[in-house]
Amino acid sequence: MSLSSLVSALAVPGLLPVVLLTLGVIVVNGWTDAPNAIATAVSTKALTFPAAAVLAAVCNLLGALLSTVFFPAVTKSVLDLAQFGGDRHAALWALCAAMASIVVWSTAAWYFGIPTSESHGLLAGLTGAALALEGGAANVDLPAWSRVWVALPLSVCLGYLLAKVLTQRPEHPRGPSFYLRAQRAGAAAMAFLHGAQDGQKFLGVFLLGLSLSAGWDVPNGYAPLWLAALCAGTIALGTALGGQRIIDTVSRDMVVLDPRQGLTADLAGASALLLCTLLGLPVSTTHTKTAAILGAGRHPDWSIARSIVLAWVLTFPACGLLSFLCTKILLFFL
Repeated sequence: MSLSSLVSALAVPGLLPVVLLTLGVIVVNGWTDAPNAIATAVSTKALTFPAAAVLAAVCNLLGALLSTVFFPAVTKSVLDLAQFGGDRHAALWALCAAMASIVVWSTAAWYFGIPTSESHGLLAGLTGAALALEGGAANVDLPAWSRVWVALPLSVCLGYLLAKVLTQRPEHPRGPSFYLRAQRAGAAAMAFLHGAQDGQKFLGVFLLGLSLSAGWDVPNGYAPLWLAALCAGTIALGTALGGQRIIDTVSRDMVVLDPRQGLTADLAGASALLLCTLLGLPVSTTHTKTAAILGAGRHPDWSIARSIVLAWVLTFPACGLLSFLCTKILLFFL
């Protein structure tokens, strides 16, 4: 698969909107989801927001690039969720509807400063679109979805419990200065693993669209280097655009962290993400890091935490229903 092949394939009706909408979703992911990775470092003043945004952009790029090339297990999990075969014309427009629903939901959440997850919006959107196609429920792979339902509570519980355990460790003799420096490495690790998770998920959408339009083979989720670089670079661009609202909600309004607690949240979140990525489980950086922050912090504002959890719960049905309805409307007119 070459870049010139992609340019040729764009002549297929429906593929260009899929590509543009997917790139749009990745940019939205970069500015609404990726800021969670650097939230603690910014809130404790280990990094300024501009410096943290640059660090996150670079590490997102590296994480997405390396994981999609060498260990694309998460990409394969996304590709297995739903079937879009049969009528390729209808399938491509269904993909457009899925991507559009994620943009609408995520932008609304960002406006209100709620750290929702494009990852789970993507999974729900793909499923809603597949259900709207001929075949209905038969298009959804229930065993693959069972991995999602395992991954969601696993990542949240791991992030929270690991943070609780790590808060019990003895304090470093150098005190706050050590934790502030270490947080820079913690933020880099979180951003790298965010790229490893989310870069793979959206790469799966590209591979699905190219497979439907041009008949490209997708061997076990592996993708050409240029396509992985495109996804990774787009995430980095979105992160560089900023995400101050999300950072304020997660690590200033919900709970106040000192440098030691911030590092604890980074280590717990990164460890949970690394394990899930190695297992090929599609999880949310937002969910994992927020749970780690709650585990590491003291006296959180549970009213804000409840509003975040409500957004998580609503993401699946909202994106799934939006995608289903958008698919039906598009196919009616097209």
